[in-house]
Amino acid sequence: MAGHSKWANIKRRKARVDAQKGKIFTKLAREIIVAAREGGGDLETNFSLRLAVQKARDNNMPNDNIQRAIQRGSGGLEGESFDQVNYEGYASGGVAVLLETLTDNRNRTVAEIRHLFSRYGGNLGETGCVAWMFQRKGLFIVKKEDLAVSEDDLMLMALEAGAEDVREEDDTYSVISSPDHFEEVKEYLHKQGIDFESAEVTMLPQNTVEIDNPDEVRRILELMEALEDNDDVQNVYANFEIPGDLME
Repeated sequence: MAGHSKWANIKRRKARVDAQKGKIFTKLAREIIVAAREGGGDLETNFSLRLAVQKARDNNMPNDNIQRAIQRGSGGLEGESFDQVNYEGYASGGVAVLLETLTDNRNRTVAEIRHLFSRYGGNLGETGCVAWMFQRKGLFIVKKEDLAVSEDDLMLMALEAGAEDVREEDDTYSVISSPDHFEEVKEYLHKQGIDFESAEVTMLPQNTVEIDNPDEVRRILELMEALEDNDDVQNVYANFEIPGDLME
Protein backbone atom coordinates (compact mmCIF):
# COMPACT_ATOMS: atom_id res chain seq x y z
CA MET A 1 0.00 0.00 0.00
CA ALA A 2 2.90 2.31 -0.72
CA GLY A 3 0.84 4.80 -2.74
CA HIS A 4 -1.91 4.86 -0.14
CA SER A 5 0.73 5.28 2.55
CA LYS A 6 2.17 8.30 0.76
CA TRP A 7 -1.29 9.88 0.68
CA ALA A 8 -1.65 9.21 4.42
CA ASN A 9 1.68 10.96 5.00
CA ILE A 10 0.49 13.94 2.94
CA LYS A 11 -2.70 14.04 5.03
CA ARG A 12 -0.71 14.08 8.26
CA ARG A 13 1.53 16.90 7.04
CA LYS A 14 -1.50 18.88 5.91
CA ALA A 15 -3.19 18.30 9.27
CA ARG A 16 -0.16 19.75 11.03
CA VAL A 17 -0.27 22.84 8.79
CA ASP A 18 -4.02 23.18 9.34
CA ALA A 19 -3.46 22.87 13.09
CA GLN A 20 -0.95 25.71 12.97
CA LYS A 21 -3.60 27.83 11.27
CA GLY A 22 -6.29 26.75 13.73
CA LYS A 23 -8.38 25.35 10.87
CA ILE A 24 -8.60 21.87 12.32
CA PHE A 25 -9.74 22.93 15.79
CA THR A 26 -13.39 23.24 14.76
CA LYS A 27 -13.47 19.64 13.56
CA LEU A 28 -11.67 18.39 16.64
CA ALA A 29 -14.10 20.25 18.91
CA ARG A 30 -17.07 18.69 17.14
CA GLU A 31 -15.59 15.23 17.62
CA ILE A 32 -15.10 15.86 21.36
CA ILE A 33 -18.62 17.29 21.73
CA VAL A 34 -20.26 14.26 20.13
CA ALA A 35 -18.12 11.78 22.06
CA ALA A 36 -18.96 13.51 25.35
CA ARG A 37 -22.64 13.72 24.45
CA GLU A 38 -22.86 10.00 23.67
CA GLY A 39 -20.63 8.60 26.43
CA GLY A 40 -20.36 11.30 29.07
CA GLY A 41 -17.54 13.65 29.99
CA ASP A 42 -15.39 11.23 32.01
CA LEU A 43 -12.17 10.37 30.14
CA GLU A 44 -11.63 7.27 32.27
CA THR A 45 -14.88 5.61 31.20
CA ASN A 46 -15.39 7.05 27.71
CA PHE A 47 -12.98 5.47 25.20
CA SER A 48 -14.23 7.57 22.26
CA LEU A 49 -13.73 10.75 24.27
CA ARG A 50 -10.18 9.71 25.23
CA LEU A 51 -9.35 9.18 21.55
CA ALA A 52 -10.88 12.51 20.53
CA VAL A 53 -9.05 14.41 23.29
CA GLN A 54 -5.74 12.73 22.48
CA LYS A 55 -6.19 13.61 18.81
CA ALA A 56 -6.86 17.22 19.81
CA ARG A 57 -3.75 17.31 22.01
CA ASP A 58 -1.65 15.78 19.21
CA ASN A 59 -2.73 18.73 17.07
CA ASN A 60 -1.84 21.27 19.79
CA MET A 61 -5.42 22.27 20.50
CA PRO A 62 -5.47 24.52 23.60
CA ASN A 63 -6.63 22.77 26.76
CA ASP A 64 -9.29 25.44 27.38
CA ASN A 65 -10.85 24.62 24.01
CA ILE A 66 -10.83 20.93 24.85
CA GLN A 67 -12.51 21.48 28.22
CA ARG A 68 -15.19 23.73 26.70
CA ALA A 69 -15.96 21.08 24.08
CA ILE A 70 -16.29 18.39 26.76
CA GLN A 71 -18.59 20.63 28.81
CA ARG A 72 -20.68 21.45 25.78
CA GLY A 73 -21.06 17.79 24.90
CA SER A 74 -21.86 16.64 28.41
CA GLY A 75 -24.47 19.36 28.95
CA GLY A 76 -22.43 21.87 30.92
CA LEU A 77 -22.61 24.52 28.19
CA GLU A 78 -25.15 25.37 25.52
CA GLY A 79 -24.21 24.92 21.90
CA GLU A 80 -25.04 23.42 18.53
CA SER A 81 -26.16 19.82 18.20
CA PHE A 82 -24.34 17.63 15.68
CA ASP A 83 -25.42 14.40 14.04
CA GLN A 84 -22.99 11.65 13.07
CA VAL A 85 -23.66 10.63 9.47
CA ASN A 86 -21.60 8.36 7.21
CA TYR A 87 -21.62 8.71 3.44
CA GLU A 88 -20.33 6.25 0.85
CA GLY A 89 -19.45 6.52 -2.80
CA TYR A 90 -16.99 5.91 -5.59
CA ALA A 91 -14.18 8.07 -6.89
CA SER A 92 -12.75 7.89 -10.41
CA GLY A 93 -11.51 4.40 -11.36
CA GLY A 94 -13.99 2.63 -9.07
CA VAL A 95 -12.18 3.63 -5.87
CA ALA A 96 -14.33 3.11 -2.77
CA VAL A 97 -14.71 6.16 -0.51
CA LEU A 98 -16.14 6.17 3.01
CA LEU A 99 -16.82 9.46 4.84
CA GLU A 100 -17.52 10.16 8.50
CA THR A 101 -19.24 13.50 9.06
CA LEU A 102 -20.58 15.56 11.95
CA THR A 103 -23.23 17.98 10.80
CA ASP A 104 -25.88 20.35 12.12
CA ASN A 105 -27.63 20.33 8.73
CA ARG A 106 -27.88 17.00 6.89
CA ASN A 107 -29.43 18.51 3.75
CA ARG A 108 -26.55 20.96 3.34
CA THR A 109 -23.92 18.31 3.97
CA VAL A 110 -25.26 15.70 1.55
CA ALA A 111 -25.70 18.35 -1.17
CA GLU A 112 -22.11 19.55 -0.76
CA ILE A 113 -20.70 16.02 -0.76
CA ARG A 114 -22.73 14.97 -3.80
CA HIS A 115 -21.45 18.05 -5.63
CA LEU A 116 -17.82 17.24 -4.80
CA PHE A 117 -18.12 13.64 -5.97
CA SER A 118 -19.69 14.77 -9.24
CA ARG A 119 -17.14 17.56 -9.77
CA TYR A 120 -14.18 15.18 -9.57
CA GLY A 121 -15.54 12.27 -11.62
CA GLY A 122 -17.11 10.17 -8.86
CA ASN A 123 -20.58 9.54 -7.51
CA LEU A 124 -22.27 9.39 -4.13
CA GLY A 125 -23.64 5.90 -3.47
CA GLU A 126 -26.26 4.23 -1.30
CA THR A 127 -25.70 3.38 2.35
CA GLY A 128 -23.76 0.13 2.60
CA CYS A 129 -22.31 0.18 -0.91
CA VAL A 130 -18.65 0.35 0.23
CA ALA A 131 -18.62 0.23 4.04
CA TRP A 132 -18.18 -3.56 3.96
CA MET A 133 -14.78 -3.06 2.28
CA PHE A 134 -13.32 -1.39 5.39
CA GLN A 135 -12.49 -2.58 8.90
CA ARG A 136 -12.02 -0.44 11.99
CA LYS A 137 -8.48 -0.96 13.29
CA GLY A 138 -5.90 0.62 15.53
CA LEU A 139 -3.03 1.96 13.42
CA PHE A 140 0.40 3.04 14.66
CA ILE A 141 2.86 4.55 12.19
CA VAL A 142 6.54 4.20 13.10
CA LYS A 143 9.20 5.93 11.00
CA LYS A 144 12.14 3.68 10.19
CA GLU A 145 14.64 6.42 10.94
CA ASP A 146 13.21 6.77 14.46
CA LEU A 147 13.31 3.03 15.21
CA ALA A 148 16.16 1.88 17.45
CA VAL A 149 15.33 -1.84 17.10
CA SER A 150 15.14 -4.24 14.16
CA GLU A 151 11.96 -5.00 12.23
CA ASP A 152 11.91 -8.48 13.80
CA ASP A 153 12.15 -6.98 17.29
CA LEU A 154 9.35 -4.54 16.48
CA MET A 155 7.20 -7.42 15.25
CA LEU A 156 7.84 -9.43 18.43
CA MET A 157 7.09 -6.46 20.67
CA ALA A 158 3.93 -5.61 18.75
CA LEU A 159 2.59 -9.16 18.94
CA GLU A 160 3.50 -9.33 22.63
CA ALA A 161 1.49 -6.13 23.12
CA GLY A 162 -1.55 -7.66 21.43
CA ALA A 163 -1.21 -6.25 17.91
CA GLU A 164 -2.36 -8.23 14.88
CA ASP A 165 0.27 -7.37 12.29
CA VAL A 166 3.26 -5.20 11.33
CA ARG A 167 3.59 -4.04 7.72
CA GLU A 168 6.55 -2.40 6.01
CA GLU A 169 5.60 0.55 3.80
CA ASP A 170 8.38 2.61 2.21
CA ASP A 171 10.03 4.56 5.05
CA THR A 172 7.58 3.49 7.78
CA TYR A 173 6.19 0.47 9.61
CA SER A 174 2.48 0.14 10.27
CA VAL A 175 1.48 -1.67 13.45
CA ILE A 176 -2.14 -2.82 13.29
CA SER A 177 -4.36 -3.82 16.19
CA SER A 178 -8.02 -4.34 16.97
CA PRO A 179 -9.74 -1.21 18.33
CA ASP A 180 -10.23 -3.02 21.65
CA HIS A 181 -6.47 -3.48 22.07
CA PHE A 182 -5.49 -0.02 20.82
CA GLU A 183 -4.64 1.50 24.20
CA GLU A 184 -2.86 -1.64 25.44
CA VAL A 185 -0.65 -1.77 22.35
CA LYS A 186 0.06 1.96 22.52
CA GLU A 187 1.04 1.85 26.19
CA TYR A 188 3.18 -1.28 25.84
CA LEU A 189 5.13 -0.06 22.80
CA HIS A 190 5.59 3.37 24.37
CA LYS A 191 7.14 1.73 27.44
CA GLN A 192 9.50 -0.13 25.09
CA GLY A 193 10.74 3.20 23.73
CA ILE A 194 8.84 3.06 20.42
CA ASP A 195 7.92 6.52 19.12
CA PHE A 196 4.91 6.92 16.82
CA GLU A 197 4.52 9.37 14.00
CA SER A 198 0.79 8.84 14.49
CA ALA A 199 -1.50 6.57 16.51
CA GLU A 200 -5.21 6.40 15.76
CA VAL A 201 -8.26 4.20 15.41
CA THR A 202 -9.12 4.32 11.73
CA MET A 203 -10.82 2.43 8.89
CA LEU A 204 -8.48 0.28 6.79
CA PRO A 205 -9.46 -1.10 3.37
CA GLN A 206 -9.55 -4.90 3.11
CA ASN A 207 -8.50 -4.69 -0.53
CA THR A 208 -7.20 -1.95 -2.80
CA VAL A 209 -7.73 -0.74 -6.36
CA GLU A 210 -4.57 0.07 -8.28
CA ILE A 211 -4.77 3.31 -10.26
CA ASP A 212 -2.04 4.04 -12.82
CA ASN A 213 -3.81 6.50 -15.13
CA PRO A 214 -2.41 10.00 -14.41
CA ASP A 215 -5.75 11.72 -15.12
CA GLU A 216 -7.58 9.39 -12.74
CA VAL A 217 -4.86 9.84 -10.11
CA ARG A 218 -5.28 13.61 -10.31
CA ARG A 219 -9.08 13.43 -10.02
CA ILE A 220 -8.91 11.03 -7.07
CA LEU A 221 -6.42 13.13 -5.13
CA GLU A 222 -8.34 16.33 -5.89
CA LEU A 223 -11.52 14.69 -4.59
CA MET A 224 -9.75 13.48 -1.45
CA GLU A 225 -8.43 16.98 -0.74
CA ALA A 226 -11.79 18.64 -1.41
CA LEU A 227 -13.58 16.22 0.93
CA GLU A 228 -10.94 16.69 3.63
CA ASP A 229 -11.41 20.46 3.38
CA ASN A 230 -15.19 20.28 3.85
CA ASP A 231 -16.10 21.61 7.30
CA ASP A 232 -18.55 18.79 8.04
CA VAL A 233 -16.26 15.92 7.01
CA GLN A 234 -14.29 14.47 9.93
CA ASN A 235 -12.58 11.54 8.21
CA VAL A 236 -12.08 10.32 4.64
CA TYR A 237 -11.18 6.69 3.90
CA ALA A 238 -10.45 5.22 0.46
CA ASN A 239 -9.00 2.03 -1.03
CA PHE A 240 -6.85 3.35 -3.88
CA GLU A 241 -3.33 2.15 -4.55
CA ILE A 242 -1.26 4.62 -6.56
CA PRO A 243 2.34 3.98 -7.70
CA GLY A 244 4.84 6.10 -5.79
CA ASP A 245 6.12 7.96 -8.86
CA LEU A 246 2.60 9.04 -9.84
CA MET A 247 1.82 10.05 -6.25
CA GLU A 248 4.85 12.35 -6.26
